[in-house]
Amino acid sequence: MTDAMQSEAERAKAGQAGGGEAGQIVPVLLCGGSGTRLWPLSRRAYPKQFATLIGDESLFQASARRLSGQGFAPPLVITGADYRFIATEQLAATGIADGTVLIEPAGRNTAPAVLAAALWLAAGDPQALMLVAPSDHVIPDAPGFRAAVAAGLPVARAGGIVTFGIRPTGPETGYGWLELPPDALRHGAWPESDGAGALPLTRFVEKPDPARAGAMLAAGHYLWNAGIFLFTAATIIKAFEEHAPEVTAPVRAAVEGIARDLTFLRLAPEPWAAAPDISVDYAVMEKAANISVVPYTGHWSDLGGWDAVRREMGPDEKGVSLAGAASAIDCENTMLRSESEGVEVVGIGLRDILVVATSDAVLVADAARAQEVKQAIGVLRAKGARQAEEFPRDYRPWGWYETLALSDRFQVKRIVVKPGAALSLQSHVHRSEHWIVVAGTARVTVDDDVRLLTENQSVYIPLGAIHRLENPGKVPMVLIEVQTGAYLREDDIIRYQDDYARSSDSVKG
Repeated sequence: MTDAMQSEAERAKAGQAGGGEAGQIVPVLLCGGSGTRLWPLSRRAYPKQFATLIGDESLFQASARRLSGQGFAPPLVITGADYRFIATEQLAATGIADGTVLIEPAGRNTAPAVLAAALWLAAGDPQALMLVAPSDHVIPDAPGFRAAVAAGLPVARAGGIVTFGIRPTGPETGYGWLELPPDALRHGAWPESDGAGALPLTRFVEKPDPARAGAMLAAGHYLWNAGIFLFTAATIIKAFEEHAPEVTAPVRAAVEGIARDLTFLRLAPEPWAAAPDISVDYAVMEKAANISVVPYTGHWSDLGGWDAVRREMGPDEKGVSLAGAASAIDCENTMLRSESEGVEVVGIGLRDILVVATSDAVLVADAARAQEVKQAIGVLRAKGARQAEEFPRDYRPWGWYETLALSDRFQVKRIVVKPGAALSLQSHVHRSEHWIVVAGTARVTVDDDVRLLTENQSVYIPLGAIHRLENPGKVPMVLIEVQTGAYLREDDIIRYQDDYARSSDSVKG
């Protein structure tokens, strides 16, 4: 065990981290993914859990808020290095403090992530209660879902594994299903509340074809698999040791090699790379015998495609859903979304069409083929289009930036720096820069010269100059950056000093 892990484990035993007070449930929020099915709003650089798709907050924020309050400890968030600052910033915006962020060196699916969380928590309390949940689901009835969780607590505390089944509303082929004994729900006679208790699980069912899905819906004793689980750390560790030892060894080594990075905890990359890429369903759940199901009768969606988003947006009487600067004329069963203030989307005479416009890409798709949107990523990658994975707005620990114009030898960006934040002390080999402050106050370092700039003032950064940008004020600082040079990619950076402990990599600022 590294010094970082040991010190955190000691804090956990004291009830200060890694589990909270004894008996509390630790929400384990899985926060990875590539965001391919909701392109262009969701991309590898900014996957769907961080986007504001429904309502006024992101899916990640809604998930964290839903699993907070009485009976819940601060969350344990498992995410990749690219998303660590986004996750902490969005979590802070919800008012939820003291969450722990565990960084995966690379995506390895849900099984290694769940086991890493369990081993981490078990270092402080082997009986820590874990509620493992994806961070990109929609569950509007938070009290109802918490009641379902409470119904599973006796089983979890007794050493069982609890999963949560969703009452099916149609022959869905995009979800896995859960089979219960034929009389478990009395052929569709559901409990009056979600606190009715856990039921025995017969088996997991893979994503079915339409005929099989229709048959299961008609049978009445099948549920959709929500991929949400409740158990103690000791229970799931034992299950991995019994059913997936090939996962256990490398993940245990990765946890033992945890290193601190600012407020984050990084799993050791070398052993993590040896962990198999496998889901927790395949690795453990489909093999374990001690699994029960709590039915959840409330509304749920994993927003698995733009067709699902359209339904969640609340279509009008003609089935039309609008968001942003969008207008529909004589349209039916259609979604029109503008994700950019400067882009107006107008649909005329559309039927069963999905349209999503961002500042740098537009999707137009047949609503019946919403699941095929992810194929766009492969097409764009093949032609070298940056829109395949990069997002127009790039979020950083100090704020964000977006490209306004890009050509062969120049690029124009808008940069927003949070109050008190600073970009790294850096230089460039291939480009020079002009900075024009349009809001707030900037402290600018260029070699040995340090000066304050206010609105409408500018500065030139020669090629090779060591420079830095800071916001000493109490309001966001906004500037326009004009880059000129032979090479304008973000890996043209030499970093000398950084408040966020980043290396000279392909990260702006």
